Amino acid sequence: MLSKNQIKLITSLKQKKYRIQHGFFVVEGIKTIRELLDSPLELHSLYTTEPFNSNSGIEVLISATDLKRISFLKTPNKALAIFKIPKSKSIVDTGLIVALDAVRDPGNLGTIIRLCDWFGVTELICSHESVDCFNPKVIQATMGSITRVNISYINLATFLKNSKLPVFGAFMEGESVYDKKMPEQGILVMGNEANGISKDIETVITNKISIPRFGALQATESLNVATATAILLSEFRR
Repeated sequence: MLSKNQIKLITSLKQKKYRIQHGFFVVEGIKTIRELLDSPLELHSLYTTEPFNSNSGIEVLISATDLKRISFLKTPNKALAIFKIPKSKSIVDTGLIVALDAVRDPGNLGTIIRLCDWFGVTELICSHESVDCFNPKVIQATMGSITRVNISYINLATFLKNSKLPVFGAFMEGESVYDKKMPEQGILVMGNEANGISKDIETVITNKISIPRFGALQATESLNVATATAILLSEFRR
């Protein structure tokens, strides 16, 4: 049986202030938990409805009913783990970097983290207004990729101003990415889901790029930010 204190701790981690207070975040699903167990991240506790064979020494067998009480998912996935939030690392200001200007949707951030992992982008810079990368929905969407991407929350405008790399921003009115030769090194800035790149950040963008529309009516206003990130990263790597 889970104790009241255990349930209280786990359920509190849905909120950012308690994740910061306790220094923990929640991971659900056997596949993602195994990925994180194989990473340098430190496991705090593991709750599972069937033997997990994690060799952690802190594995706790619980009932499906108890898992449902602590899970953040509509359909719990056999296991839930609590990991310690790692200490932040310094930013390596070289190569290809992705920067997010107030991206707020957890699913979008999680997908972008996974895209960074796929395209070999090891540095992801987020403005303070962006969603927390340890949000349970973000963790779920990363499918383990969060262990291979260094994510930093900083003053984005200051970072872009001080970087020696060329700064590319996604704009509807930008130059077609298909007509431009993309460099091996640079910073790709992606904007907020509703408002795009903010005026403050726009002033430090050195290259405005866009993904052209090909539909006959061209009625679609914009692409999802994660979809756009995938297309643009593919062009950088191509």
